[in-house]
Amino acid sequence: MVHAFPRPLTRALGGLALAGLLTGGLAGGAQAADAPLPVTITGPEQVALSLNTEDDGTEPQIDLGLSAPDDGEHGPDEDGITYPVFQGDYTLTIDASELAGIADVTLVDGWACTTKGLVFVCTGHEIYPGDWSYNVPDLRLDVNDGSEAGESGTVKVTGEADGVDFAGLNIDVLVGQAELHMRTLAEPEGFAPGETYKAPLGFRNVGGTAASDGVVLRLTGSRGLSFPDTYSNCSYARTGDSPLTESSRVLCAFDGTFHPGAAYGLSEPFAVKTAPFALDDVFAYRFSPVTEAELDELRGEHPYESGTGAKLRLVEVADADPAAYVRFGELDFPTRNTYDLAFTGGSARGGEGDVVTVDVGFANNGPAWLGSQRAGGEPIGFQVEVPPGASVVEAPKKCGPMSQNGEVSTSLYLCWLSTPVLEDDERSFPFELRIDEVVENARGKVYVGYSSPKDGDHSNDTAWIVLNGPGDGSGTGGSGDSGSSGGSGDGDSGKGEGDGDGSTGGSGSADGSGGADGSGDGSGKDAAEGDLALTGAGGVLLLVGGSLVVLGAGVAVYWAARRRSTVAAG
Repeated sequence: MVHAFPRPLTRALGGLALAGLLTGGLAGGAQAADAPLPVTITGPEQVALSLNTEDDGTEPQIDLGLSAPDDGEHGPDEDGITYPVFQGDYTLTIDASELAGIADVTLVDGWACTTKGLVFVCTGHEIYPGDWSYNVPDLRLDVNDGSEAGESGTVKVTGEADGVDFAGLNIDVLVGQAELHMRTLAEPEGFAPGETYKAPLGFRNVGGTAASDGVVLRLTGSRGLSFPDTYSNCSYARTGDSPLTESSRVLCAFDGTFHPGAAYGLSEPFAVKTAPFALDDVFAYRFSPVTEAELDELRGEHPYESGTGAKLRLVEVADADPAAYVRFGELDFPTRNTYDLAFTGGSARGGEGDVVTVDVGFANNGPAWLGSQRAGGEPIGFQVEVPPGASVVEAPKKCGPMSQNGEVSTSLYLCWLSTPVLEDDERSFPFELRIDEVVENARGKVYVGYSSPKDGDHSNDTAWIVLNGPGDGSGTGGSGDSGSSGGSGDGDSGKGEGDGDGSTGGSGSADGSGGADGSGDGSGKDAAEGDLALTGAGGVLLLVGGSLVVLGAGVAVYWAARRRSTVAAG
């Protein structure tokens, strides 16, 4: 926590009171006259302005800050307070006059600043150790009707103060840089899991200048996708430490100059192999201008191995339709696969006061996995009814009592299946029950309130817990195994991968309140249409008392930005 005092407050406190407040803090902030404090002004070295601006027009492209040495004496202290290494007046001058007639310049979060044309003079009073941007102004740059491709200018930022040696910053601004849009993709009609998609990858330079240093192609495929071909100008990697984050990656470099207004495509389609279990897997690609130094940096991000074979080339595409190119190139496929989420019940016999364990089983009979990738691994909810005459001694860790009409139910539980659910997944939810009253053939239903159209067999979506049933005790949809008294198991256990930390799901609610501690990493997007209840499009739909309710599970709906960092190539 930075301990910052506004200037009027420091004046009002008076010398004695201020000295008491800042003992060991501000007293050490004064810099010896013969040793000025070195402070670096931080920010981007380059900014490229698009002539096809697609942002909201409010965010600054130039975020300025100050970086001062941390001597270890100014915090944070035991209370988490950091004290300034310098206290006194200083001035920052932001000179953007070279951008006159090239771009509009707006000061963002300017504090105590005076403006003369495109020169901004701002004052400050404290500098803290390390990197910080508190009260440092930023700049928003926008092209205007007079902006032309290829124009450039430099923003110069300098600082001045007694006892401080500022290292200034020069920011080069270019208008109309090369800007590449990707060719749109579509799943071939009749495409089936296990087949290979020949992706027609390409781009169009919609920017104002050429990409003269070459371009790089980055491809990413999620767990069910792979890239079987190998090219000498491409590098390959397999990354991720869980089914949700596992991905195949390719990095290809192309030399040459790629002109504005022109479109280019690969010399041959890029093969994307789908696994038999693949379903709505995420394929993303991106071409972007790159220098050799930037390419080396990209190669260091993952354990890439160089490819062999022929060289992949880019060729110019004549008469390309501009409408066929978009900012992001991606495709979720194959779409025709199905999974089979199946529940099994359990049965037990006992007398009044006996404690028995009944296991609710779950399995995915495949052939597809349920990745829930766009939702970042959001959980699936299902409900468990406690048989009449029984009560729960201990529930699985990922199950909790639901609330009905503001009261916590003792007979209805909500359980959570963390995703992804693999194609051969099996999990166990043991319930420890006490038989308070012997009820012959007492039955409790296990069910998902909403069945996804991607589930290929709905006959096993429901199961039963049966206590003191007839004959061998088995009930419709349930197993014939007898439970034994004793402690309950973990819940959501078994072969399933990609689970969360195993913490309790907490109590659900028949009126839509409650929640879950679901697993997953990655970022959020609404689930595929028609699969809302199982892939987390803002919640899980359940059938309670004949009515559909939504149990929120916390999907963040900001796909327009976030999805690009988690599923887009790179």
